[in-house]
Amino acid sequence: MQASAVAICGRALLIEGPPGSGKSSLALALIDRGAALIGDDGVTVSRGTRGALIAAPPPNIAGLIELRGIGIVRQEPALPTPAALILTLPSPGDPVPERLPDAPVRRTLLGCGIPVLAFDPGAIAPAVRAEWALRLHGLDPR
Repeated sequence: MQASAVAICGRALLIEGPPGSGKSSLALALIDRGAALIGDDGVTVSRGTRGALIAAPPPNIAGLIELRGIGIVRQEPALPTPAALILTLPSPGDPVPERLPDAPVRRTLLGCGIPVLAFDPGAIAPAVRAEWALRLHGLDPR
């Protein structure tokens, strides 16, 4: 899947968006707060034994994250993790997502329904807001 992803408390947060939308920057900010890198701009997804969508590091880029203008940095990759939420970042110039959205829409991937939330990382606390999005809208892995 063309997305970045991090593991937070046993749940995978997938971050999708066009090039330059801030996927890696948001992932890095979440890693700085204790998340583990699953994949940067590429995630292997599969259907788990309990019917959950599982996000795993792609073998060819496991543990690598691109820091634009800095270089490639190695992180300890996360273990395969149940996907709980997809955040969709806007393209530059796209309308800003709703300030107070209704319930997230659901997308079916490999037969698994997963919530999807439009998310503008903006300049104000993007990692904290992403963690709250996961708490409020993400699937419970239990």
